[in-house]
Amino acid sequence: MEHADLIVIGAGQSGLATAALAPRHGFARTLILEAGEAPGGAWPRYYDSLTLFSPARYSSLPGMRFPGDGDRYPRRDEVVDYLRAYARRLTADLHTSTTVASLTRQRGAWSVRAVDGREFTARAVIAATGDYGTPYIPDLSGRAEFAGRVLHAADYRGPGAFAGQRVVVVGGGNSAIQIAAELGAVADTTLATRRPIGWMAQRPLGKDLHWWLKHTGLDVAPIRRLLEKVPVSVLDDGRYRTALHEHGVDQRGMFTRFAPDGVVWADGTKEAVDAVVLATGYRPAFPYLSGSGALDADGLPLHRGGIATAVPGLGFVGMEFQRSFSSKTLRGVGRDAGHVLSLLRRHVS
Repeated sequence: MEHADLIVIGAGQSGLATAALAPRHGFARTLILEAGEAPGGAWPRYYDSLTLFSPARYSSLPGMRFPGDGDRYPRRDEVVDYLRAYARRLTADLHTSTTVASLTRQRGAWSVRAVDGREFTARAVIAATGDYGTPYIPDLSGRAEFAGRVLHAADYRGPGAFAGQRVVVVGGGNSAIQIAAELGAVADTTLATRRPIGWMAQRPLGKDLHWWLKHTGLDVAPIRRLLEKVPVSVLDDGRYRTALHEHGVDQRGMFTRFAPDGVVWADGTKEAVDAVVLATGYRPAFPYLSGSGALDADGLPLHRGGIATAVPGLGFVGMEFQRSFSSKTLRGVGRDAGHVLSLLRRHVS
């Protein structure tokens, strides 16, 4: 059994930022438990062409600037390299290939058990696994009888495997647009959404949107309830709208159901389709906290600003709108991590 002052579950952006700040808040020894073979969280598993919508200068974790031109928009592999370089700088002990199975609270401390039977203990634990490891698959009528391929964006890597096919991409967010734009170059592609796409200028008045968010204070404003009601918008400097147009990607309302060889649209038209890509987002999941008392009936954390309200010594970092608009971003997780560490230290002292 291994003991630490703090255990951080997850070595993605949230976990790494938390571990980096832990010594400043009195946690002398930190363990990071990561299910993957290397740090980086879900980033290595994203599709090959993924490009950030935030410039490099707004994509840094605490204490380490994102390298290169600050105005460029980094690609997936650049983010992975950055996170792994960041992990090498940490004083925390990192255990990879360590999937957490359960947490139990005993005599003022947490006992953490891994799937392989190893046990770790600490007075405080921070769950930083986010939700990008849990793809949301909507319940679509007729899917079981569809003979084609259905995959979530989490399993999409690139357009090559779809060349010459008829493909429908489901979703109206940034990932759906990026995937549909590149599929359109090699396949007959449709973008299916439940509501019209909301476009947002990437560089209003010549400044990147993130510059405006920072200088207006909206990036850190505690307006969670308002933000949760705002429809998803797609950031674009014009390249993706142009690509969709040039590649003939059309947008339609969501199909009503699958058919054995395709989909049925709202007007009753049946169309043969080879593949459907679901860019339908992700949902929070904390299976290792099941039975701990830290989750509500829907499996969501009971917390206030990242501090668990139902059990002591437990915090969360990396949840959407946890404290602000930027809570689940590279630029925002550090602020939340510092806040949670500060409060958690008081609770376990």
